[in-house]
Amino acid sequence: MRRFDGETLLVATHNAGKLEEFRQIMTPLGISVTSAAEHDLPEPAETEESFVGNARIKAHAAARATSLPALADDSGLEVAALGGAPGVYTADWAETPAGRDFVYAMTRTHAALVSAGAPRPWEARFCCTLVLAWPDGHDEGFEGHVTGELVWPRRGQDGHGYAPMFQPVGEARTFAEMAASEKNALSHRGAAIRALMQGCFT
Repeated sequence: MRRFDGETLLVATHNAGKLEEFRQIMTPLGISVTSAAEHDLPEPAETEESFVGNARIKAHAAARATSLPALADDSGLEVAALGGAPGVYTADWAETPAGRDFVYAMTRTHAALVSAGAPRPWEARFCCTLVLAWPDGHDEGFEGHVTGELVWPRRGQDGHGYAPMFQPVGEARTFAEMAASEKNALSHRGAAIRALMQGCFT
């Protein structure tokens, strides 16, 4: 397992919410965090059919372009009654002519469940894979998962993506109804980040 020993980490994302999550974690360690958006990097085509494959594409593209270690995540929602969809295509389900809209994605997912006649509870799993890539081509990968169910109507104002629709097992609130610290302790991304920190940063 290779350790991170640099001063600057590039997070290969154009998502401000994801960037802020990683910045809050890395800044206390004395690590400066920058993003793909701040370097005007294009978003590479995600052509793999797995979370780890797409995370590797993004991490290595950013590392090659900037000569900085780059961290990428690929995450998504797997809904049991929809055969695991949207899965690696979670972001695609949010695409509209005006850009990504997760209210549209959640509405689309609910409509698909109703159309399928799926009985409640609508079991679902959030998955997150993190890949840390170095400019020399080496990488390390980490995974995190959280199980729960989808609710409708959506609830809560915090978080991003499908957070207002996802209620983790053992909780009465959705991720969007929780404080960031509560959500991070339970979330798929939180689990993957803890594995990353143990593997490469501590």
